[in-house]
Amino acid sequence: MRLPTRSTTVKDTAVGVRGPVRAGRPTRALLGRLEPGDIAVIDHLDIDQGTARALVDARVAAVVNAQSMISGRYANLGPEILADAGIVLVEGIGASAFARLAETEEVTIRDGGLYQGTQLLVQGRALDLDDVRLAMQDARAGLVAQLETFTHNSSELLRREGDVLLTGQAIPMLHTPLDERPVVVVAQARPGDLVQVKRFIREQRPVVVAVDGAAERLRKAGVKAEVVVLSGSDSLPDAKVLRGARDVVVVQRADAIPGVTDGLSRMGIAAHVIGTTVSAQDAALLVAHAGRPSLVVGVGLTTTLHDFLDRRSSGLAGSYLTRLVLGPHLVDAATLPLLYTGRVRPWHVGASVLAGLVAVGASIATTAVGNDWAQQLMDLVR
Repeated sequence: MRLPTRSTTVKDTAVGVRGPVRAGRPTRALLGRLEPGDIAVIDHLDIDQGTARALVDARVAAVVNAQSMISGRYANLGPEILADAGIVLVEGIGASAFARLAETEEVTIRDGGLYQGTQLLVQGRALDLDDVRLAMQDARAGLVAQLETFTHNSSELLRREGDVLLTGQAIPMLHTPLDERPVVVVAQARPGDLVQVKRFIREQRPVVVAVDGAAERLRKAGVKAEVVVLSGSDSLPDAKVLRGARDVVVVQRADAIPGVTDGLSRMGIAAHVIGTTVSAQDAALLVAHAGRPSLVVGVGLTTTLHDFLDRRSSGLAGSYLTRLVLGPHLVDAATLPLLYTGRVRPWHVGASVLAGLVAVGASIATTAVGNDWAQQLMDLVR
């Protein structure tokens, strides 16, 4: 099995892989603390592709899950991404084992078992790429039932949250003007995703809306987020990032951290609050749409059917309905290079004029009149 590049603290042995344990929940809060070669211990049912890609980018040596990587409810894409990257996978160690491993400095993984020296600490189930693909195949067989549930959830969500999805009455009005301006909404974006829109941001100066940790990633890329949307279930971005935003919106969900708005108040930040069960990225799209922008460009958003099914089923209906609300105003960043070739600069015009003059001069030089002019010019030079 191919293993990712690791730091010197991680050792491949003849019987397994050894490295420092880094444990945390929720998984989003752990991602920022991971270092190359870590053994990431998580408590995450049905790992989605966004989380998996973040783990791959962190260059972890292994992922140990207290729950199932693929429960069978739907074919989530995360485990295949991890296995394909050569990351060692162990699942089903249980919540009590998760708590014990959180206190362990270094372990060795062998055949699904986690050892400290020769002592077996925890026994889980090892997964390889073949195991993951077989589980994915079984999960896809339940796709029809999943879609039936999705249809029911969509109807219930419209009935329960019509003031958010249909009328927009529950959506706060921002201080940042969006009317007839382009907007870029950035969610779980990787560095490569930001490259696709940096030229657009530089030339068109859109309003940039960041979701949760994307605000800090944008700052590192030299892009300022004017609006930050917080899920309330994730760790807060840096205070400097939040204070630099003109608007901060908190999505009050059932799993929100208590007192998140109080914490913002202590920072001197007066946040808008939107009470909804849709995800933070969907709320960001709805907030942007309520400002009547000319265009909304999504970066790192859910776009395909597989992406939708890869998310928790509770958020599937909200994502689908949100995209229906935005309709043709929403464009994915991956298609932006096909639609936007850049602004015409003065030197573009100058180069075109110069090329035209050269072409005209070359054409005239081949005629009798041109030869006479050339001869007269040579005589003047002499």
